[in-house]
Amino acid sequence: MSAPRVQDVPIGLADTGARTESDSLGEVEVPAEHYWGAQTQRSLIHFDIGDDRMPKAVYHAYGYIKKAAAIVNARAGRLPHWQADLISRVADEVIRGELDGEFPLYVWQTGSGTQSNMNVNEVMSNRAIQLVSGRLGSKDPIHPNDHVNMGQSSNDTFVTAMHLAAAEAIDEHVLPAADRLRDSAEAKSREWEHIVKIGRTHLEDATPLTVGQEWSGYAAQLGAAIDHLERTRTGLYRLAIGGTAVGTGLNAPPGFGEEMARQIAELTGRPFTGAPNKFAAQASCDDLVRVSAALRALAVPLFKFANDLRWLASGPRTGLRELILPANEPGSSIMPGKVNPTQAEAMLMVAIQVTGNDTAVSMAGAEGNFELNAFRPVIIKNVLHSARILADMMDHFRTYLVEGARLNTETLRHNIDRSIMMVTALSPVVGYDQAARIAHHALDKGLALKDAALECGVAEDLYDKIVDPERLTRPGVPSPNGGNRR
Repeated sequence: MSAPRVQDVPIGLADTGARTESDSLGEVEVPAEHYWGAQTQRSLIHFDIGDDRMPKAVYHAYGYIKKAAAIVNARAGRLPHWQADLISRVADEVIRGELDGEFPLYVWQTGSGTQSNMNVNEVMSNRAIQLVSGRLGSKDPIHPNDHVNMGQSSNDTFVTAMHLAAAEAIDEHVLPAADRLRDSAEAKSREWEHIVKIGRTHLEDATPLTVGQEWSGYAAQLGAAIDHLERTRTGLYRLAIGGTAVGTGLNAPPGFGEEMARQIAELTGRPFTGAPNKFAAQASCDDLVRVSAALRALAVPLFKFANDLRWLASGPRTGLRELILPANEPGSSIMPGKVNPTQAEAMLMVAIQVTGNDTAVSMAGAEGNFELNAFRPVIIKNVLHSARILADMMDHFRTYLVEGARLNTETLRHNIDRSIMMVTALSPVVGYDQAARIAHHALDKGLALKDAALECGVAEDLYDKIVDPERLTRPGVPSPNGGNRR
């Protein structure tokens, strides 16, 4: 067939009513204003379950796969260049999200993702036919299976699309947001490097540290989680493409998977390679399971960070009130003037949701049978959901809470003056038992620690030399002339 003339036709169909499309089971009536075909329509009928739609990121990833396949097939002489160019043009529209309205399928569908793959194939076929002034549904001159899906199977393309979509979400959204939050925590740590406070263990008073040291812990936890996620997400760069139905590569030419991976890497700018074992890549979703676990592992320090800050800001009169958080919105419909730690609460809920998502992913990952994991839609739905809400929440938490947080220095000074556990510094000098007696005496009599120590026979000059709050935050390091005692 000679190359038809390609028209510059904008996306969209002005038709109304229905048209007849067909698949291997027969004819189906589809809405005339949409590009999809019979298999998409059957899925909409049989899987109209809830409101959970397949994430659009999966379809954008499919655009890269279909474009790469067209290029590779044309290069090998299996597909005429004009057909490959036409498929590539439509694939670019898919990648840019210009055909998002044509991908309506639900998450709850065939576990292989076949219906979403065919949704892409049908839409791209009909859009290509429109561009050459053909008849929609005719599958001529671009057939959804023979041309758009050439050399591919849903079994290797859907999991490949999952990897592409998850890698994009983590590289472009989660990791940058996590880096920004860690950097913000580090900035606060430097700002408050010499501000002394009383530590807490078991929710009880402990020895002093600086606010900067406390916040360095939050930053370090985030940094470790970021490092773990960066290492784990490299597994997403190994692609199942080329395995076709069961991993053998049937109906694909030799080397097709590796050439596809190279082409996808060129199109996306990410270091994708072919999975060394296609059978493992298609029978399991282990790389995505590990990524989901790494997202949950990031949620854990985020939960602690947010939970600590909301407790440290509790009050304003009867709580800890060491921190003063930004007042973003009124906190109560009945109590005037109330302000709540809403960003921290939202972070806690996001962390809980991510933990639940990971439970679903791990169960689905374990349920793959024989040569195919058939629980892929629920895996990618939950991985992308976790990635999205974590990325958004970290930026909101940083912008609307962390960056505007202030210290209540009056409370910090009061806590230092009233602290009992700085008696720990006296223990090596006066002995543990005597130090314990001083602590109990202070508590029983309501005394400041220094007054209790003096009443128990400790010399004032010895006490002042030993119990220096800022020096106690850096044992062995000379105390700078700073901190809360400045």
